[in-house]
Amino acid sequence: NWSGSLIVASLTGAFGSSFLYGYNLSVVNAPAVYIKKFYNETWERRYGFSVDESTLTLLWSITVSIFAIGGLVGAIIVTPIVKFFGRKCTLLLNNVFAVTAALLMSLSLLAGSFEMLILGRIIMGVDAGISLSALPMYLSEISPKEIRGSLGQVTAIFICIGVFTGQVLGLPEIFGQESRWPYLFGAIIVPSLIQVVILPFLPESPRYLLLEKHNTSKAEKAFQRFLGKDDVSHEIEEVLAESRVQRNTKLVSIVQLLRTRAVRWQVITVVVTMGCYQLCGLNAIWYYTNNIFSEAGIKQDTIPYVTLSTGAVETLAAVFSGLVIERLGRRPLLIGGFGLMIVFFAVLTVSLTLQNTVHWLPYLSIFCILAIIASFCIGPGGIPFVLTGEFFQQSQRPAAFMIAGTVNWLSNFAVGLLFPFIQAGLQTYCFLVFAAICFAGATYLFFVLPETKNKTFHEISQAFAKRNKVALEMQEMNHYPGERKSSAEQESNFTSSVDNGETKKGIV
Repeated sequence: NWSGSLIVASLTGAFGSSFLYGYNLSVVNAPAVYIKKFYNETWERRYGFSVDESTLTLLWSITVSIFAIGGLVGAIIVTPIVKFFGRKCTLLLNNVFAVTAALLMSLSLLAGSFEMLILGRIIMGVDAGISLSALPMYLSEISPKEIRGSLGQVTAIFICIGVFTGQVLGLPEIFGQESRWPYLFGAIIVPSLIQVVILPFLPESPRYLLLEKHNTSKAEKAFQRFLGKDDVSHEIEEVLAESRVQRNTKLVSIVQLLRTRAVRWQVITVVVTMGCYQLCGLNAIWYYTNNIFSEAGIKQDTIPYVTLSTGAVETLAAVFSGLVIERLGRRPLLIGGFGLMIVFFAVLTVSLTLQNTVHWLPYLSIFCILAIIASFCIGPGGIPFVLTGEFFQQSQRPAAFMIAGTVNWLSNFAVGLLFPFIQAGLQTYCFLVFAAICFAGATYLFFVLPETKNKTFHEISQAFAKRNKVALEMQEMNHYPGERKSSAEQESNFTSSVDNGETKKGIV
């Protein structure tokens, strides 16, 4: 089922999209000291005195967190963009933001302007916000249902690879030096250029071409390229059947989606999974990593190399998830991932609290950090993006991804804003807060989430039908025959309406 075009499309799309998201999450860590020094020198050159510590901390906090604000903007504007330009063209046009941001950030030192770095971070956030919606949408629409989960995990795998690459390039031997840190941001151009060169030779989403552009010939050719076979009549008919069920392929707005009872629990589930994706505490783990490694007796100049283990574990766990998702299913991996995180958060809390009393406990803390990262990447790290692509019909998908992206980036910003206060108030017990969030998410998913493995989009909608009370309403109507006309009366009225040239609507 893995044709050459499908492999190239997924790898190229992810390399220029989710890879850059992961890369920009970690790229600011290594040069933080040098960037703060650059801020101070620029301030002193402009105003004749050094910046005070609180202002410098504020500038650095803005530099880091503004990425999430840009992501929120990207998530909001992605719906009209994918509607007008399509999935593939949106990914291509999105590189304008990436290249612009890379130039601003890499030239900020030369220009002596820290504002350029901050502006570049927010533009890079816009790129990430668009790509984290457009890429899963594209991958879910070009893949056969038998491998839709594995292909969807490419998004998460490349996020992890991006984080790991940022850690490697930030080493002192490469770009982690005072004179070289701008190259860390200039490197963003490389994945963007590769995507711009390769992606135009690949087809647009066949579902988009068929259902929204009504171009059957191009959709057929796209299916043939992606599936690697000539006879795609079954796939065309499957998509057309979805269209007939919907009876209307006009894109719905967010308000319309939220008011649609047939997808009410799908929307709630996407909000819960995306919220837990950001609020489950992985960002807190990155915050604690260097401190825990230092407490374990690892030398300060060795910590950057040891930190690479976290990126490596993250990548390996994401690849493992991609390999087994079509065998185990989405539900066990997602619930199991949250469950393992609860266990290791509890152990980590005990270990951090008592680490000064027992000499080997810091090493247990290191193990817990790696285990939490692995547990996250096995399920919660990528499956929420897969589910968002699977839960909704073609006309609902852009609005659904906009809702998911908004929740994702607002939660990301909330963690960055509130975690320092949580950490200051609860100290090592702050991880119990994240354990509680993981428990709430796992409990909800256990009772609500159906398995979507190897199911069509229509079958997934049917799995939610009872909970959404769509089917139940039809059953209730059958219990009140006095309020409905008999079949013969309905048929007679329909025939009469046709004879009179009238059009009437009825419940079938």
